[in-house]
Amino acid sequence: MRLRHIEIFEAIRRTGSLTEAAAALHISQPAASKLLAHAEAQLGFKLFERVKGRLVATREAEILTPEVSRLNQDLNSVRRLAASLRERPHGHLRIGCAPALGLGLLPQVVRASRDARPGITFDIHTYHSAELVQGLLARELDLAVTFDMHDYPGLTRSTLGHTELVHLGRKPGGGATRLADLVDDTLIVLDSRDASGSLLQMALDAQGLDPDVAIQVQTHYVACALVDAGCGEAIVDAITVRAMLRPGMVARRLDPPLKVPLSILTRTQDPLSALHRELIERLRQACAELARHLPGEA
Repeated sequence: MRLRHIEIFEAIRRTGSLTEAAAALHISQPAASKLLAHAEAQLGFKLFERVKGRLVATREAEILTPEVSRLNQDLNSVRRLAASLRERPHGHLRIGCAPALGLGLLPQVVRASRDARPGITFDIHTYHSAELVQGLLARELDLAVTFDMHDYPGLTRSTLGHTELVHLGRKPGGGATRLADLVDDTLIVLDSRDASGSLLQMALDAQGLDPDVAIQVQTHYVACALVDAGCGEAIVDAITVRAMLRPGMVARRLDPPLKVPLSILTRTQDPLSALHRELIERLRQACAELARHLPGEA
């Protein structure tokens, strides 16, 4: 199938009408009809049948649909990239990040990047680890900032720095706290499938602790919001706490500290541009600065 065949196939599949498909592609109906006939002749089977006035995909077309849809998505990605290169000559970055890092780390890095290159533009997507990996492999993202420490085929992981888990609550007082001191508290924790949640669970298991977990959440900032609402105490990353700390909330470092590595993922086969390298260096500097000024420090 040629690219125009893919376009007419997708347009008819979405609309169920040759007239509407032609309008969507900004071509005449005879031109659309000719394209469809040429695609079917080349393939050797019918793609659509008319049922009650609508064009319905044949069994063969249904089998083709997942692959054709993937090709169409790739074609759209190429178009968006070409438009970006044309319309954004100063550079454009598509960044994926864990939700907590999108809240507490990325904003200052984006600001610094735009101060240095005023014309640069960004697409920022907040996903969990599996979606970040998928986005990179599908070339929907240029790089991803994550807590994830796993290695993936086709991707290169580089260390950016680290953050720490801290205790966040509403009880007055200062100084570091031990996990053992929290067993009687009503805790809000991260899902153990999250890198931070997994680190906390391993630390609890190592000390033989089984605290009362009232609420389990998927994101650090939701845990902070629950603490703010008086739902319990939380163990969350310091970057998010810095962004979410509200009057009446108290952050304390853990003793001993639980450090959470931060990584950046890129595609192994794609060389990094100067723009990518500049952004990665700014991310490293921001991580180092945040690590020097952790919330909950005396």
